[in-house]
Amino acid sequence: MTERIPGRLDRQQLEHKIESGEIETVITAIPDLYGRLMGKRIVGRFFLEEIADDGMHACDYLYASDMEMDPTPGYAFTSWATGYGDMRLVPDMSSLRKADWLDRTAIVLCHSLEEERDERIAVAPRSILERQVERAAAKGFVAHTASELEFFLFRESFDEARDQAYHRLQTREAYNEDYNLLAGAYAEPILGAIRRHVDASGIPVEFSKGEASAGQHELNLRYATALEMADRHVLYKQAAKEIAAANGSAITFMAKWDTQHAGNSLHVHMSFTDRAGGPVFSDENADPLPGTQARPSQTFRHAVGGLLAHARELSLLFAPNPNSYKRYVEGTFAPTRIAWSYDNRTVGFRVVGHGAGLRIECRIPGGDANPYLVYAGLIAAALDGIESGTDPGPLFEGDGYGSKELPRVPESLPEAIEAFGDSRFTHEAFGDPVVAHLLHFARAELRAHRIAVTDFERARYLERG
Repeated sequence: MTERIPGRLDRQQLEHKIESGEIETVITAIPDLYGRLMGKRIVGRFFLEEIADDGMHACDYLYASDMEMDPTPGYAFTSWATGYGDMRLVPDMSSLRKADWLDRTAIVLCHSLEEERDERIAVAPRSILERQVERAAAKGFVAHTASELEFFLFRESFDEARDQAYHRLQTREAYNEDYNLLAGAYAEPILGAIRRHVDASGIPVEFSKGEASAGQHELNLRYATALEMADRHVLYKQAAKEIAAANGSAITFMAKWDTQHAGNSLHVHMSFTDRAGGPVFSDENADPLPGTQARPSQTFRHAVGGLLAHARELSLLFAPNPNSYKRYVEGTFAPTRIAWSYDNRTVGFRVVGHGAGLRIECRIPGGDANPYLVYAGLIAAALDGIESGTDPGPLFEGDGYGSKELPRVPESLPEAIEAFGDSRFTHEAFGDPVVAHLLHFARAELRAHRIAVTDFERARYLERG
C-alpha cells in the first residue's frame, strides 16, 4: 500500500490526474553506477496504456558506461561483442510520486530486468540493494536508513561554471555558515524552494541548515526503509540540482570540490527493526553505555562489530573515485580512523540516540557516493557481524584523529580497490559477478584520472618544472 505521504501516488490516483490534465508526463528512471538518474519522459496516456504494466526498453550500456556516457570495454555484463542489447525497465509503482518541481510531471523508479527473462539484472545498483534487503528480511530484520547529504551552492549557473572551466567559482555565501541563520537566509530563495518541492514530491523533509564552509548546506530527509530511502536520496539530489539550475545557480555534491573548503559528506544513519517494527538494536535489560542512556542489544553490538570489521573492504562503495579520498583530512569532521564511539564526530562510526532511536551513524561516505551501494554495503556488513557474533571491542573515547593505533580509512582509490577485491566477505555478500563489475567500474574511473593532465600539474610544472 502506498504510504499516506503528500505527493505519493498510486495507480488509480495517477490515472485520475492524467485524465484531468494535472499530470501530463511520467518520468521513468533508474540509478546508474554513479547514482545518477537515467530514463525517459513518457506521455502520461502512453505510460498507462503501454509502460505501467509491461515496462519499457533501454540500452544495457547504462550499467557499463563512464561519466561521459562512453561505453567502457571489458565488462562481462555487456560489450561491443554482445552488441549492447536491451534490458527491460519495469516501473516499481510503490515508488510513484509527483515531481513537484516540474510542471505536470510524475516520476517512478524502475526495476531493471533481463530482456528475455523476468530476472533482475544483478549489477544494477537498485538490485544490489534489494538483495541485501531480502537477506535481512530472511533473518527477520528490516533495515532503516537516513541520508544526511551535504552540498555547495554557487553564484554561477552550471552553464557559467562550465564556461569558466570550473575555475574561480564563487560560493553563494562568503563565510563558514554552520547553523548561521543570517547566511542561511541569503540562500533561502533556493534552499526554501528545494525544501518545499522535495517535501511536496512524497519525500518528507525535516530541515535544512548551513554547514561548515562558505556556501555549504545540508538538507535532511525523514528516515525510511533502505530501498525507499535510497530512492528518496537520488530523487532529492536530482531535484536539488534542477531547482538550483532553474534559479540560475549550480550545486555540487562532489566529495572535495576545492582544497580550501570542507568536503561534502554523506552521513548514513542505520537501524534494524523486527518485522512488526519493534526495535532490535536496543535492549532495556542491557547495561547502558558508560555515561549514556543507550542500552545496546547484543544484536546492535554484533552489527557494529561487522561494520568495523568490514569498513575498509567497503570503502570502494563509500568513496568511489580518486577525488573522494581528498575529503579525508584530519580535523575537518571527515573521519580518517575506523572506530565506534558515542556521539563522537571524529571517528567513522558514531552511536546516536537511545531506546527505539538507538542507531549507528556511518560518517565515512562522501556526497558523491551511490546510496544504493552504500546502504547495501552497510546492511551486508551488519548482517555478517550478527551472523558471526563479531565483538566490536571497547567503545572508543577521545579524539579519533590523534589515535594512530586505530585502523585507517583507505587513503586512495587503488588501496580501496585492493581491499574490496581481495575480501572474501564482499564476494560472499554480493556475488562474484557484482564484485567483478564494481571493480571494473572503479578501475576504469581510476584510469581516466591517471591519464588526465590537471591544472595543478600545469601550475606546478609548466614554467618551473
